[in-house]
Amino acid sequence: MIYTFVLLDKANALDLRQKLRPSHRAYISQVADRIAFAGGLVGDDGKTRVGSLLAIDFHSREAATAWLNEEPFTKGGLYASVQIHAFLNLWPQNTGFPEQ
Repeated sequence: MIYTFVLLDKANALDLRQKLRPSHRAYISQVADRIAFAGGLVGDDGKTRVGSLLAIDFHSREAATAWLNEEPFTKGGLYASVQIHAFLNLWPQNTGFPEQ
């Protein structure tokens, strides 16, 4: 099952985000083969980071929650708000993801 993580940063957390980013990237790379999509949430200016949106395949909500609890941004106190939701993809992706 795909679980989405809607993760909103605390106010004025850019320095903390940048400090923790290398360990975050290393941690998330451990599940890279199970990521449906992942990226930053930004303000209306298209630049200011306000959080993250991840969609990752886990066998259960408990596994998804356990993974998030060990994630460096979580452990470092970056997030003001965390939501985890099961996700059913009912529409083929045609836009929004530039070629890498």
